[in-house]
Amino acid sequence: MARPVVHFEIIGKDPERLRGYYGELFAWSFDTPSPVASEVSHPQQYGFLDLVTTPDGTGIRGGIGGGPGYDSHAVFYVAVADVEAALQQAERLGGARVMGPATSPNGLVVGQFTDPEGNLVGLAELPGSD
Repeated sequence: MARPVVHFEIIGKDPERLRGYYGELFAWSFDTPSPVASEVSHPQQYGFLDLVTTPDGTGIRGGIGGGPGYDSHAVFYVAVADVEAALQQAERLGGARVMGPATSPNGLVVGQFTDPEGNLVGLAELPGSD
């Protein structure tokens, strides 16, 4: 895959409840709070989980967060070398920028757009991804 899916998020108004739900449903555990851009989630309400636990390395990292004032949604993130350039390309192709570029406390640059059908897609800047 030229640009792999590298992360997913589930965002909602009550992230603690969501983490409890998915934790019980899938036996996931979370590192909370985790560093995240405030455009993505309330900084103290985001929890990372690490799904790369199988011997063959399958699975991707994810997170659950949000808080009051954040719209509920699920999104996957695709690795790109330049979030701004990818957002501009998404817009040229008929998509619409939703957020970003935004930088998290750990330096990760992210963005989000909707495709022509309104589906939310995320971008994560990982140098060397193009």
